[in-house]
Amino acid sequence: MLKRPLLAFAAFALLCVDSALAQSWSPQKNVEIVVGSAPGGSNDKTGRTVEKILSEKKLVPTTITVNNKPGGGGNISLTYVSQKVGDAHFLAVATPSLLTNHIVGQGSLNYTDFTPIASLFNDYIVFAVNPESSIKNGRDLVERLKKDPKSVSIGFATALGSHNHIGAGLLMKAIGGEAKALKAIAFKGSAEAITALLGGHIDLVTTAAGNVDAQVAAGKLRIVGVAANQRFTGALATVPTWKEQGINVVFGGWRAIIGPRGMSAAQSAYWENALRKVVETPEWKQDLEKNYWSDDFVAGENFRKEMAADYVSMKSVLVDLGLAKN
Repeated sequence: MLKRPLLAFAAFALLCVDSALAQSWSPQKNVEIVVGSAPGGSNDKTGRTVEKILSEKKLVPTTITVNNKPGGGGNISLTYVSQKVGDAHFLAVATPSLLTNHIVGQGSLNYTDFTPIASLFNDYIVFAVNPESSIKNGRDLVERLKKDPKSVSIGFATALGSHNHIGAGLLMKAIGGEAKALKAIAFKGSAEAITALLGGHIDLVTTAAGNVDAQVAAGKLRIVGVAANQRFTGALATVPTWKEQGINVVFGGWRAIIGPRGMSAAQSAYWENALRKVVETPEWKQDLEKNYWSDDFVAGENFRKEMAADYVSMKSVLVDLGLAKN
């Protein structure tokens, strides 16, 4: 077994190799960060926050633009980036939909068709209702779902089988119901789902906490349950977790940056190094707190291994939802 000094030296040597690789390539033209949903949701916030810090801190020598390509549950953006084989000037904001779209047969692309760069954070799901809803708390929601799952229309982004859909399915399983009995409605982005909820067109939204905290603070929405291990702070500090309400549901969706397949080791190392610098900035840490994001930076091969494990676990839930095809 290696002694601590040797382990430290090995880690240092690896960082030196990564640094050397990163210095052997750098962008030579505009960099696109492609977002597979409409402006306003967590995916868009992720892309724009990364772009802003990379640009303002001059971590990249060229210009950077955010390119929103919503539609197809994220497949339009993924297809676009997949066509840029070996070109590290194109990056994409990735979510678990990269895995779930393949499992449900909504797209042929899988995580193995891209270069994993880094998972940046975890975004726990909240369950929000209109303040005029008869669903006042988690207990009310559970009773409605047990009595008649179809009586609660649930909206989410960005497709059937997405991680937001899986979150609702996990709640249904936890209360002894059938996940596939849910009345699920997919929207192109969380902002659209929230607008429908505000307008009284649907009963419930499952989404990231940062997408609804402003409406909650203004009294325009009410959260009845949080799928996190512990309560959030700020405007959501009074909202109980599902675990506090006796229901074991803890689930969120990572946000990551990926590139097209065929990227070289030097290109991958460059972007891993740049993103490590991003997540170390005070601005990034402030955004984590502001958006209720959980710090969870995992890069390269370790990130690929995590996606492989997530693929297996998410497929299990999607089988219960009656959506798995692959």
